[in-house]
Amino acid sequence: MKKSFLYPIVFMSLLTAIFTFILAFMEFGTAERVQQNLELELQRKILYVFNIPVVDNSAEVVNAVFEDKITQDEDVFIYKEDGQTVGYAFPAKGPGLWGGIETYVGISEDYSTILGLAIITQNETPGLGGRIGEEEFLSQFRNLDVSSAVEGGYITYRPAAGGNVDAVAGATLTSKSVSTFLNEDIHNFLAERKGE
Repeated sequence: MKKSFLYPIVFMSLLTAIFTFILAFMEFGTAERVQQNLELELQRKILYVFNIPVVDNSAEVVNAVFEDKITQDEDVFIYKEDGQTVGYAFPAKGPGLWGGIETYVGISEDYSTILGLAIITQNETPGLGGRIGEEEFLSQFRNLDVSSAVEGGYITYRPAAGGNVDAVAGATLTSKSVSTFLNEDIHNFLAERKGE
């Protein structure tokens, strides 16, 4: 007696269809919540770029502080304190070693100082290039003078002459990629804002 091969094919097709429907339903049901979480995370990172303290990291407090101090003009965030512009946060992105790196760079109102840097997305190796998202690396970009570019750009790594930040140890290619696209995007932003 021959066994029918039709039964396993029908069973697996039906099982696949059921699980596909369940996954699609779950994705549809959580899409709005995922989008809200992404927007909240971006708000937290923009506040970090400008070094604006938030006493409570809850969604309500973060949103209230963000709405009070930050406005947006297309993809540039503007930080105002008492009606006076303090700085701008603009996107800077480029290739890393393993994928794209997206950041926001905060720069002072007079375009002379980087206020901060936040990594929005990156796919670098955890424990190596992935350390560009850690405070130890990002804190080097607080109040970094960019009033004049040295040879190599605004961001250069020590021990090079005029170096102003330290590269991530063991992640030379990621560090070089970050400085390359930051220098290019800072230059482009400043040239556009200064009308050059």
